[in-house]
Amino acid sequence: MEWSDIVALGGEFPEMVASTSYGTPALKVGKALVIRLREDGDGLVLFDVPHEERELLMAAEPEIFHLTPHYEDYAIVLARMSVITPDRLRLFIERRWRARAPKRAIKALTADR
Repeated sequence: MEWSDIVALGGEFPEMVASTSYGTPALKVGKALVIRLREDGDGLVLFDVPHEERELLMAAEPEIFHLTPHYEDYAIVLARMSVITPDRLRLFIERRWRARAPKRAIKALTADR
């Protein structure tokens, strides 16, 4: 996948917009960060991933999921954009989007489905 693929994936969710975070490309709903590209150009920061789930993901699929010491204390896992599939990534994007999107946007998504 490339960042343009992720922007297209984000476009499936109402009110999702392309933006930046820490000087890197990002997707946001309103002002809330949903996903961002890391400075290395291949790493994605995936939010709202509890530590227990993160450990399971990294153990089961280390070619996709990993972590750096900077993110250890946060509910975050890193994913390699070049390896993760769109269907897999969509689940993480939707979880974060639902946690941050306004109710009207969530209703719009439900109506579209």
